[in-house]
Amino acid sequence: MSKEYPSRPLLGVGSVIVSRGKVVLVRRGSNPDYGLWSIPGGLVNPGETLREACARESFEETGIVVEVKEPLEILDRIVYDDEGHVKYHFVIIDYRADPKGGRLKASTDAMEAIYVDFKDLKNYQITETVKNLLRKVGIMKD
Repeated sequence: MSKEYPSRPLLGVGSVIVSRGKVVLVRRGSNPDYGLWSIPGGLVNPGETLREACARESFEETGIVVEVKEPLEILDRIVYDDEGHVKYHFVIIDYRADPKGGRLKASTDAMEAIYVDFKDLKNYQITETVKNLLRKVGIMKD
């Protein structure tokens, strides 16, 4: 199924990966949010659990092996086109994830992957949904 103009909402996951006062951000290489900073994440594959998808997407986008912990948030991400039609509709479950190995390196649809110090997050153009999540869990301050 295409991500654009889907016939039903698409199920996705995201990972808030934190280590030593820093959080992993990826620069999106595809729409929606092309060029903006976000957390690693993507769609759940058939036959895959949410946690398995979270671990797979984290590794695919960042090269980091994670242990997926508790869910932090469930949200709808709906984007409309200029004519008011639903262009994108995702239902996303974001998890806390602890890094367990690997080496930080962007791949798949992430143009860049970096660790960002909590105090420096304001200097990055981060998606609104991720800003809200990072504020909610106390990582990002206004």
